[in-house]
Amino acid sequence: MAKNLIIGQSGGPTAVINSSLAGVIDYVLASDKIGTVYGMINGVEGLLEDNVVNLSSMFEQMPHEVNRLKHSPAMFLGSCRYKLSHNEDEYNRIFETFRKYDIGYFIYIGGNDSMDTVKKLADYTKEKGIDIKVVGIPKTVDNDLAGIDHSPGFGSAAKYIATCVRNVAYDTSIYSIKSVHIIEAMGRNAGWLTAASVLARQDNMPAPHLVYLPEVPFSVDKFLREVEEKLAVYNSVIVVVSEGIRDEEGNYIAEGGCSQDGFGHAQLSGVGAYLKTVIEDKIGCKVRALEPSVLQRSAGHIASLCDVNEAFNLGTVAVTAAENGETGVFATLRRLSDKPYCVEYGTEKIEVVANAEKVVPREWINDEGNDVTDDMVRYLKPLIRGVAQTPYRAGLPDYIDIRHLDVTKQKYKNEDE
Repeated sequence: MAKNLIIGQSGGPTAVINSSLAGVIDYVLASDKIGTVYGMINGVEGLLEDNVVNLSSMFEQMPHEVNRLKHSPAMFLGSCRYKLSHNEDEYNRIFETFRKYDIGYFIYIGGNDSMDTVKKLADYTKEKGIDIKVVGIPKTVDNDLAGIDHSPGFGSAAKYIATCVRNVAYDTSIYSIKSVHIIEAMGRNAGWLTAASVLARQDNMPAPHLVYLPEVPFSVDKFLREVEEKLAVYNSVIVVVSEGIRDEEGNYIAEGGCSQDGFGHAQLSGVGAYLKTVIEDKIGCKVRALEPSVLQRSAGHIASLCDVNEAFNLGTVAVTAAENGETGVFATLRRLSDKPYCVEYGTEKIEVVANAEKVVPREWINDEGNDVTDDMVRYLKPLIRGVAQTPYRAGLPDYIDIRHLDVTKQKYKNEDE
């Protein structure tokens, strides 16, 4: 009898993480080697609480909903920021749930901390001789995952940031007064998303005029000089900064009073607002600080078609690998060429990505530390291409229903219980 599969989502959402989930569901529904596909509500926390839904039952009744899921942002199964400990009781509870649902395959979608969960479960099954295949699917808007050319979710967030810069540039160009607009992009230690703002430079549009990544130490005095230099040339200057920019001593510019998330990372915000006050005090022109915040990762209406399709494909790669007996791996892709853009899919050992972090190479940042190089632009361009066919209803994106996340024990519990 075919074993069942359970899947969960963890960490921060993206515009395409549900595309990977859709890829898994679509494959399993057509497979005769895997039985039912179950979903953990709120990641491993749901697994520990036996908060599980029957995705086969849900989507077999409405197969068209798989496509709707593919084009919906955020996380259909909910999320958590829970790091597994080495508590044996924790593992006993997890594997008790696995036995209850006759699980033979475990798939987890998440970032580098979530891939740590995959590694721990894969190591545990190997140590205990348990025949459950454990596979990860990567995602993050930060693009800071090792072992993959670019992370699913990044292309759509990059497209959103570049579009924001372009829209702000058009808005501010109508005025003759001197002004500065500071856009704060996500990226605690890696500046990929901030770098993507340069894709707004089309049709001889110079914005963003200055770009600051966390990989290069940030000097407020140097920043003020560079802003003044741009204001001497342009009426409107647009600056994009990473939330994680740091000074020479490694202190976050926006560190004052920051909290930590469930994985122990600093939750940063406010660098744009801080630099706004600095410019107002030292230069005295009109300044606005714009913080897209979660809009960067939830803008399904402007998702990159390339990103949607690659996320879906990685879901298929992951479940195929599990079905073929692979475990302790994650689905990945490798770029073969930029022109024409082409990638190949495969798997990589989970230890490559778990708890690792990929930052922007210094050679992809200019010598002054306030812009990126042509190599970065060539890397970025293919990732934002294509318009995803997001369904609309009543003039708004018609995303899949997620009201089940408001209920502790779900409607679609195992119907055999």
